Amino acid sequence: MNKSSHRYDVAIIGAGPSGIAAALALKNNGINNIVVLERESQAGGIPRHCGHPPFGLREYKRVLTGPVYAAKLVESAQQAKIDIQLKSNVISLGDRGELVVLSPQGKYMLQAKRVLIATGTRETPRSARKVTGDRAMGICNTGALQSMVYLKQLIPFRCPVIIGSELVSFSALMTCKKAGIKPIMMLEEKAHPRVAWPLHYSAYLFSVPLKLNHKLVNIIGDKRVSAVRVLDNKGKTQEISCDGVLFTGQFTPESTLARMAGLLLDKQGAPVTDPSGRCSNANYYAVGNLLHDPVKRADQCWRKGQLVGEAIAKDLRD
Repeated sequence: MNKSSHRYDVAIIGAGPSGIAAALALKNNGINNIVVLERESQAGGIPRHCGHPPFGLREYKRVLTGPVYAAKLVESAQQAKIDIQLKSNVISLGDRGELVVLSPQGKYMLQAKRVLIATGTRETPRSARKVTGDRAMGICNTGALQSMVYLKQLIPFRCPVIIGSELVSFSALMTCKKAGIKPIMMLEEKAHPRVAWPLHYSAYLFSVPLKLNHKLVNIIGDKRVSAVRVLDNKGKTQEISCDGVLFTGQFTPESTLARMAGLLLDKQGAPVTDPSGRCSNANYYAVGNLLHDPVKRADQCWRKGQLVGEAIAKDLRD
């Protein structure tokens, strides 16, 4: 690549629903010199791992599975001739929109007038939840489960316990059903489910009891998980036989790059933005689940990406 190919009007970090929607909005508003940087080998974001509906009703007026929805996002970007660079990992950000990118071709610097960070969020792993016990096989989070089931055709367990009752927890239930996995129960340490009524009743449609006021305190197993120890709000412990533990939810913003750029962060570690998505440094914008708790649906991220893309286009024109 020559030097001129590294200069853009807008660089978007992340090719999920919000990042691609922003890129399409920029194109529709006459901003053509843009690049989308994606560290994975495929674009489309988290929906690539969600082999169940419903996706795409707002965007494409059809009910789609996650992988089909992600493929249509990518197809829309390709039709608009948007440059999506895969396996491109941004390793540092400067004050004026300077990005250092590591790709299969090597390391290079990229300069953009505006940078949109759309790096999303991540689930809290076991290590950060302070759950004691053995380090046996059969412990994972939702993202890993969906990747194994939908992308690698692997089954990590057959009768796990699911930890959490967020929207992603019920997505995990659908993945389990698809794979023939039969969870023993869902455990929620709070006194109420973390999803809006009546969605939590869907657990019972899957014949999986949802136990409130129950906290996982210990994982038991030698080579593979064989049981878990659970504590209820009355101080009573119970041992439950299972062959796996699925940690879901408790999302934290993927804000490493925002921190590198010296952007102002809120108490959850997400970039502070104005209503247009602009960060404390006027060269930077942020969008998508990087900003939100609880996690938003793909269509909500897509819509917000559109709005922020339009705002960046107006900013550049002005």
